[in-house]
Parts: sequence; C-alpha cells; structure tokens
Amino acid sequence: MDLSSKVVDQSLKARATRVAAIAAIHAEDVDKAGRFPNEAIDALKSERLMGIQIPVDCGGEGRSTSEIAELCTIIAQSCAASAMIFAMHQIKVSSLVSHGVDTGWHRTFMRKICSEQLLLGSATTEGGIGGNLRNSICAIEVDGDRCRLEKDATVISYGKHADAILITSRSHKDAPPTDQVMTAFLKDQYTLEQTHVWDTLGMRGTCSDGFLFKGEAPAEQILPKPFAEIAAQSMLASSHLLWSALWYGIAVDAFTKAQTFVRAAARKAPGTTPPGLLQLAEMSSQLQVIRSNIKAGLGNYEQALSDPDRLSSMGFAVAMNNVKIASSEMILPVIHQALRICGIMGYKNGTPFSLGRHLRDAHSAELMISNDRILGNTATMLLVHKQETGLLG
Repeated sequence: MDLSSKVVDQSLKARATRVAAIAAIHAEDVDKAGRFPNEAIDALKSERLMGIQIPVDCGGEGRSTSEIAELCTIIAQSCAASAMIFAMHQIKVSSLVSHGVDTGWHRTFMRKICSEQLLLGSATTEGGIGGNLRNSICAIEVDGDRCRLEKDATVISYGKHADAILITSRSHKDAPPTDQVMTAFLKDQYTLEQTHVWDTLGMRGTCSDGFLFKGEAPAEQILPKPFAEIAAQSMLASSHLLWSALWYGIAVDAFTKAQTFVRAAARKAPGTTPPGLLQLAEMSSQLQVIRSNIKAGLGNYEQALSDPDRLSSMGFAVAMNNVKIASSEMILPVIHQALRICGIMGYKNGTPFSLGRHLRDAHSAELMISNDRILGNTATMLLVHKQETGLLG
C-alpha cells in the first residue's frame, strides 16, 4: 500500500483537531513566556482556516458562525490564547462578510485573506474611553481619495503579529463620539509605536499590547456602513458567541482533567465511590447548561441573519448580552470544582491535572467586554423591552 496516497481528513473538525494538537504542545510555554503562539497560528493558516467564514464567491468556504464556534471550542481545550486569537480574527471577518460584500475593495480584500491566509487584528479601544467600543475620540481624516488616522489604542489584539488591522474612529473631525466608522488598514499602510505592554494574569499569548497607531490608505478601505450598524448586526453577536464557545472549551478541558482524576481513583479502589464523583456529576450538569445557552444563542443569531431589523432590535441585543453574561459567569465555578476534585495535583504546575492556566484564562471572561458595562446596557434596554415569558416565543 502506498502510504503517501492516504487521504487526509479535511473536515472542519479534523482540521481544527490537528491545530489543537500543535497548540497543546506549546501552550504552557506560550503562557509562561507571554509569547505569541506562532506554531498554532501557522497551523491555522496551513489548514486554511482563516477565511472559512468568507463567502464562496469571495474565495472562502461560507461556513456558519456555529461551525466557527465549534472550532473555537476545540482549540480552546488545548490553548485558550490561540483560540482567542482565532475568535478575534473571525469576529473581524464577520464585519467584512456582513458589511463589505457589496464594495469592490472589500471583496478583493476578502479574497486576499483567503489566498494569503491573513490574520486580522482589532483596534476598538482607545485612551480616554476605556473599553467602550461604541465611542471614539480619534477621527478619520478623508482628503480626496485618501484617508489618514492616528489613534492612541490602549489595546490592539496581537497588534505586532497581525497582517491587517480593522480600527474604529469617529467618521470625521466634527462628528460626535458615537458617529463611528471602521477602516481596514493593511500592514504596510500603518506604523505602530508601542505604548503599553500586555503582561496579564491570563490570555497571555494574545500579546495585545497598546500602540499609537498611524495609518494612511485609500479612502475606499473605510467600510461603507456606520460602525453602529456593524457592531449591532455582526460584531457584538459574533464576539459574545465565539468568546462563549472558547470559554466553554476551557471549562470542558477542566472537566476532562477532573474526570480522568476521578477515574484513576476509582481504578485504585474498585467497588467504592471515589472522592469527587458527585462533584463531577454536578459539573456535568453545569456544563450542559452552558452548552445549551451557547447553542441557543447561535441558533438565534443565524435565524436573525436574514432580518436586519431583528439583528438591530433590543430583544436580540438583550439575548446576545445574556449569552455572554451567563457563559462568562458560569465557567469559573466549573473550573473551581475541577480544582477541588484534583486537589494539590490541580494546584501544582506541570502535572497532567494542572488547572492554573485554565483559571487565569477564564478570569478574562467577565472582563471582555466588562460584564458591568453589558449589564448596564441591558438594564437600559429593559426599561422598554418586554422580557420573553414563554419557551417557544
């Protein structure tokens, strides 16, 4: 038999599993050194996963948000930082797919993402506004067919390693803070002067330092729709759903470690109930709730994609906010439960049951975007929006 002719499984799950295997080898070093997970991102590109969301007629595979969420979960079980980079990239791609398919430059850009497997970075935060992505201080300057932008970006997702950056700003110098646009800048169209260092508790490998961004490009690279529409109809929903999927992946891996620990204890003492078994059952129940919450959110989003009014509605925004809040708040108790089961072996670094990285990475969930900010926005909407009272409505 000619082994060289063996067919390689090219399903999305198989491709992501191969990426996850590579990410797992380097995850501890990525976390300890706070370095970019080059090996995992190179594997994502090698498996041609960067452009899978892009429509087929723009060179992609036209994959759904649910399919991409599944990949985030798979990769997060090996390295949450690698999964976060993949998720952030796909969130930026979602803005192009939802709001750039009707303009020539952005269609060409999407083809370039697919053919060259480009990594898209994100610059929505800014000095003076904190994490409120729906406000900007800086303003894009349009002069004829050129545009220029300077932004004090306190965080740019993996900025040094991105092949292009999608960045927000006010639409012009006299615009109010909420009148924003998003512009795509290619790597050779901007400079980055580092102003902040990404030395964090968790998600260390995302390397999201702060920079003074200075860019100049053709004005046609500004996305044609207001950022308010982009945020409401693609970016916020994609963020909440893909982040939730990868946080679920962290919790699933913690559960797997705890399950392995309990099984080992059961083999040592046949016929007895091993310590931690009831806690494991409780964890399984909690994971099912988290999974169901995310799956319902994904279904809600994909049903709404054909209805722009629904995508921009208060009810949809409340539902997506609730997915994020619930997912981010439920994963930490699951991981803490796993730590109690594994005991000192989970507390120590370098064991098969180590959970320190899981705990630290999971603490990012309530901060990206701040749950307090999201709850404040939801509270305002609930002054006029009626809560769903049935199961099938």
